[in-house]
Amino acid sequence: MTGSRRTLHLDHPTGAFLLNCISRSLNSCEFDAPIRARTRVYPPIVTEKLFYPAASRNRAPLLDALRDTLHDCEQVLEVASGSGEHVEHLAAAFPRCTFHPTDIADECLASLLSRAGECATGNIATPARLDVTEGTWPEGPFDAVLNANMIHISPWACCEGLLRGASAVLRPGGHLCLYGPFRRAGRPTAPSNERFSNSLRARDPRWGVRVLEDVVRSATPHGLALVRVTDMPANNLTVLFQRTS
Repeated sequence: MTGSRRTLHLDHPTGAFLLNCISRSLNSCEFDAPIRARTRVYPPIVTEKLFYPAASRNRAPLLDALRDTLHDCEQVLEVASGSGEHVEHLAAAFPRCTFHPTDIADECLASLLSRAGECATGNIATPARLDVTEGTWPEGPFDAVLNANMIHISPWACCEGLLRGASAVLRPGGHLCLYGPFRRAGRPTAPSNERFSNSLRARDPRWGVRVLEDVVRSATPHGLALVRVTDMPANNLTVLFQRTS
């Protein structure tokens, strides 16, 4: 949605006050019958856009980490775009690049559509539904594929699907950028990440903070070579791969 409609409820204090004023004004005229108002119940006004506190905090550091990578890109695919706060921020910084957001959840797709419609630079494409483990990926080639905060809150099959699909749609030399918490050499990068991972596994045993070396090892058969690992705020990492074949 690109706009919103405001409804004044008659049972709201302001609405009741205005109704009383109107009634007194009309009753001052010579009407044979008293004026009776019927209260109508309106549905609540719901905004389509989602807001995630973590996304608002990390979007600026993420932009800084990706600035050199995205500088000359023309087509960028984001996988699991969520609320769309990341893609909205990146699109404003790179107005000559077209960003293609995707997600699997209806509420996220609605939020993405709303942000795309409000994009001042007009370079956010219509969002597409994407399940990384199956289905058809958007047609490439893309200069870069972005994915933030997905592989630790999904089964390992989603990480494998992401690596396989990204390799298929990236142009040779294109980049896959991952952002989120990781373990390195089998060890947590911070105690808070380990507590976070344990809480995720308690919700779903297939979830959990991933070991970076496992991700790199799984990326290799798909022609994705590790280029750079950047330390980020809140004990996260930005991990950059390049399609070599």
